[in-house]
Amino acid sequence: MYECWTCDDRFYDQDDCEAHIYDYGHWPECNVCDQTFKTQRACNQHMDAKDHWQPKHPCETCDMVFRSEQAVEQHMAAKGHWRNYCADCDKHFQNLNNYQAHRKSRVHQGATVPCPFCKTNYTTASGLGHHLETGSCVKAPGLNRDTIHRIISARDPHGTITNKQITYHQDDAPTTYSATNQAFNGRFWECYLCSRQFNSKTALNQHLTSPVHQQKVYHCFGRGCPKEFTSLAGFFNHLESETCGAMRFQDVGKSVGRVLGGNGLISFG
Repeated sequence: MYECWTCDDRFYDQDDCEAHIYDYGHWPECNVCDQTFKTQRACNQHMDAKDHWQPKHPCETCDMVFRSEQAVEQHMAAKGHWRNYCADCDKHFQNLNNYQAHRKSRVHQGATVPCPFCKTNYTTASGLGHHLETGSCVKAPGLNRDTIHRIISARDPHGTITNKQITYHQDDAPTTYSATNQAFNGRFWECYLCSRQFNSKTALNQHLTSPVHQQKVYHCFGRGCPKEFTSLAGFFNHLESETCGAMRFQDVGKSVGRVLGGNGLISFG
């Protein structure tokens, strides 16, 4: 098999290949000047001697290289060779995080994590955690971040995922914050805890009642992982990201039942 020096055409006969090269002027060409050569080796020797090499543009997936960014993009678009490319959906994503989020979305995973109370299905364990911690479950109106933490702490005496709260008492009311008019700095409503600014008092109060300024009551059980979290949803999201390798994404949803429902001690795996 004989291959054209310039394009991807291949020929069984050498004469046919050379005829193609003559007809189309597909001689190996210097990257910088207009010189052409009868062999790629001669072309390479010329570019070595004259330092006429240009930066090569490799495909993100295969071993092919191209002379221009436009050429490599055309190749990857035609072959589906984008690094962050979903062949099932024929979609290209700008970065790995967006691609991974897409692969873990409802489109590919479905909604397989059911709420133990209202039976609504969620795509992720973190989505279910947010549903319950924000008091959004109509079948469990008494559940929120603090009541869920008390339940899980009682079922986790060895601190598998919960932190020991020295000043925590079960009968204590959860700490809440609300903004006063003094939080308005003339342009924005400013959080006095972190100095973040908001366009309205309502938005500031939503920020203050969120877990962002609460104690970090959960921790990752992964070996050597120091991550701590203010909410169960945040903890689940960390596990689903697979950043520390404590669990695979698919296994997190299967473990929700051992954390949120049933009897006995909390376990993973």
